[in-house]
Amino acid sequence: MSKKVIIVGTMDTKGAEFSFVNDIIKGQGVETLIIDAGIFEPTLKPDVSNEEVCKASGHDLKKLREANDRGTNVKAMSEGAAVIVQQLLKDGVVAGVISLGGTGGSSIAARVMKDVPVGIPKILVSTVASGDVSPYVGVKDIMMMYSIVDVAGLNNVLKEVLTNASLAIAGIVKNKKPIPASTKPLIGATMFGVTTPCVTTAREYLESKGYEVIIFHATGAGGKSFETLIESGYFKGVLDITTTEWCDELIGGVLGAGPDRLNAAALNGIPQVVSVGALDMVNFGPVDTVPAKFDGRNFYEHNATVTLMRTTVEENKQLGEIIGKKVSQSVGKTAFYIPLKGVSMIDTEGMPFEGKEEDKALFNALRENIDTSKVELIEMDNNINEDEFALAMAKKLIELLEK
Repeated sequence: MSKKVIIVGTMDTKGAEFSFVNDIIKGQGVETLIIDAGIFEPTLKPDVSNEEVCKASGHDLKKLREANDRGTNVKAMSEGAAVIVQQLLKDGVVAGVISLGGTGGSSIAARVMKDVPVGIPKILVSTVASGDVSPYVGVKDIMMMYSIVDVAGLNNVLKEVLTNASLAIAGIVKNKKPIPASTKPLIGATMFGVTTPCVTTAREYLESKGYEVIIFHATGAGGKSFETLIESGYFKGVLDITTTEWCDELIGGVLGAGPDRLNAAALNGIPQVVSVGALDMVNFGPVDTVPAKFDGRNFYEHNATVTLMRTTVEENKQLGEIIGKKVSQSVGKTAFYIPLKGVSMIDTEGMPFEGKEEDKALFNALRENIDTSKVELIEMDNNINEDEFALAMAKKLIELLEK
């Protein structure tokens, strides 16, 4: 069977809109396959019926119609559509996925798209795409396009948006060529603006030794993506220099990566070198968005949209305990590096977040909580961004990999 763009959505309520999208994509010479995730009779004939979708989720369509509970319906049809698309992926049919809708339709589409591999184009035209889209995008390369108007009847505004989305996915499918897989061993690394010199030096060294380094921005979503790819076996080794997301997770900043951060490499035995990058800071938005309970703290305005807050002695004790215990879960080769002269670009002598007592509390807590029978603990008299420190970590990771 040839590859097709999968059109998935509620054909009972959005049949005209999906028909419009279908016609444009097919007009570009790209084949489509329509999956109906609606509950009632479709107004656009699908290739995969809502009965098939419902059955794939283990539900009975007649009973869903009788109860007509919106939450149950969305959950059942999204799960069923995801099962159908997974089978199509196994059959090699999926060239891309496109959908459209409001909150319900977007939830269905997002559930389907989150299981579609990175690299296969995924476009979602949504009424909620101008706000926080993280619940829909998650850790996948989903392209969300704001519909401007409600997806409730074709009009000139919606037609413009749907035309762009349809041409976009058709153009990608027609023009995309396979990217050859890297022949080099892949290393995953974490970076923040204030640890960039360290990560850059380490990356350049690793690349000179034949490795390919993939860097994740430690912004919460970056950490989640990092953990997900480690879990899936993507990397031969991990250089987790920037563990700052734990500050936001613990203290209430905006860039937390969830409680599973630092689990994947440890629990899956992936060789890893870990450090304390940017554990001096919690992240917030503009200054006026910082919660009032933090009044009087040490703040640094990184730019117009990012405000940093210095972590305290007590918070650093807690961070050291959490991170020490996380890395001590390791079932594989692990080394932990402590830079005794500061954990970021602005945690050094004369800089805004210089904090000898705060760092001392962090380092002592790490020493107390890292199980040195599982983790090699290495302390160096450097700031994290000094070349000597960066190169030591890179060389150690190569040593762990080659062992």
